[in-house]
Amino acid sequence: MPDDKVLIFDTTLRDGEQAPGCSMTTPEKLRVAEALVELGVDIIEAGFPIASPGDFDAVRQVAQQFGSKTTICALARCRNDDIVRAGEALAGIERPRIHVFLATSAIHRQYKLKMAKEEIVRAAVEHVRLARQYCDNVEFSPEDAARTELDFLAEVVEAAIEAGATTVNIPDTVGYATPRQYFDAIRHLKTTVGNIDRAVISTHCHNDLGLAVANSLAAIEAGARQVECTINGLGERAGNASLEEVVMALKTRSDYYGVSTGINTPRLCGVSRLVSSTTGMVVQRNKAIVGQNAFAHEAGIHQHGMLQERTTYEIMRPEDVGFVGTNLVLGKHSGRHAFRTRLAELGYELADEPFQKVFEDFIVLADKKKHVYDADIVALVEQRGSAINERWTLKRFHISAGTNTIATATVELLHSDGRALCDAAIGDGPVDAVFKTLERLTGLEARLEEYQVRSISEGQDAQGEVLVDVVVNGATYHGKGVSTDIVEASAIAYLKALNKAANASQVVESLHGV
Repeated sequence: MPDDKVLIFDTTLRDGEQAPGCSMTTPEKLRVAEALVELGVDIIEAGFPIASPGDFDAVRQVAQQFGSKTTICALARCRNDDIVRAGEALAGIERPRIHVFLATSAIHRQYKLKMAKEEIVRAAVEHVRLARQYCDNVEFSPEDAARTELDFLAEVVEAAIEAGATTVNIPDTVGYATPRQYFDAIRHLKTTVGNIDRAVISTHCHNDLGLAVANSLAAIEAGARQVECTINGLGERAGNASLEEVVMALKTRSDYYGVSTGINTPRLCGVSRLVSSTTGMVVQRNKAIVGQNAFAHEAGIHQHGMLQERTTYEIMRPEDVGFVGTNLVLGKHSGRHAFRTRLAELGYELADEPFQKVFEDFIVLADKKKHVYDADIVALVEQRGSAINERWTLKRFHISAGTNTIATATVELLHSDGRALCDAAIGDGPVDAVFKTLERLTGLEARLEEYQVRSISEGQDAQGEVLVDVVVNGATYHGKGVSTDIVEASAIAYLKALNKAANASQVVESLHGV
């Protein structure tokens, strides 16, 4: 690999999914994986196959579908069963990688593993060798490396490379490191590990102190040539290094870092929206690169400077990351050609059938709204794209609510087998009444944990986006709905979550032969 190329290892489907409430179904993982391939990531860590039959199935499907297009990685502890299961999940694909890990820090050795240093080294060597029996591309991670004694860290890394590891990842597992400390750790390995030239040094930084991206960049300065990161910085606790921030820092400051990535940066915002929509983790407005305010200029001085010369206050162009603002683009009289052209400009290339469905949605929306904005079009595409294996769809509803009135909802659903289902319920307001009716119709008992409403574009006729998290049988499911009617958007979001719960139950039953 050229020394000026940094590999992007995306772990959104594994570490990102571990964030509370961010679990994804297999169809959702496949959609995200497809977007990551189009984005140009070098390695996709698809999951942890030993964790559950569902995780194994998801890794297997991602590997089968995309294993010829990019490297697909499966995680395994330094345990024989883990590695065998990872090897089975990746079997037969062109570009597999097994990622094995074992903690090395003193605190982990004493309290979690209860193992001596010598035992750690022997276990690392044994399990790297086992992983090599399944594929030539093996990554080894000394977990909590940032809190491991440097001399011992170097010893473990050298032994792992000698055993066959082609990548050595240096995790800052709890986000404890500072940029200078992390730089020194990577530099120490570069200068003291005798066989370090036989492996790629990787970073995996958590964001507990808000330093994940800074630490990753410091490691690149020290010689690391792979960065493990996630879309929108998803991950356990405060998350991981944000892929879009790392990539754009390297691109924007190529004069300083002197390295590049293979990322197709105009797709960054689109992938960010997809992951946000899929997981229900809303991107904060002031998030770097992909936040709603990332390219907004409110201050008069900034606006004046922008009018004179864009680079006075912008170091990146919105189009470089595929940023979608609220540009007015279309109305009810716009035709198919104009609509398809705008979709292409926004980064969407749809086949005829899905295009026709989205176009029909656009016509309906244009009848409700005077103006349709870019953000509205993106919402229409994403709404259609998220309709995966829906057992029930909303056909129509009616509500009765007001002051000193008992809120009542009547809802009609269409079952996937063609049956029409109708029922009614009362509730504490129209939204609650709709939710209770949906539970009666689907036969699922759910608990609403999160309910968010926001405007997609501007104006009184703007579409509203509703995000919900519901708990069914102890598991959390996310749903999103979009409509100019906020009650309808709420119904769509809640029903999507219930559909996911029903599908998950069906998958569990099939995996266990019930």
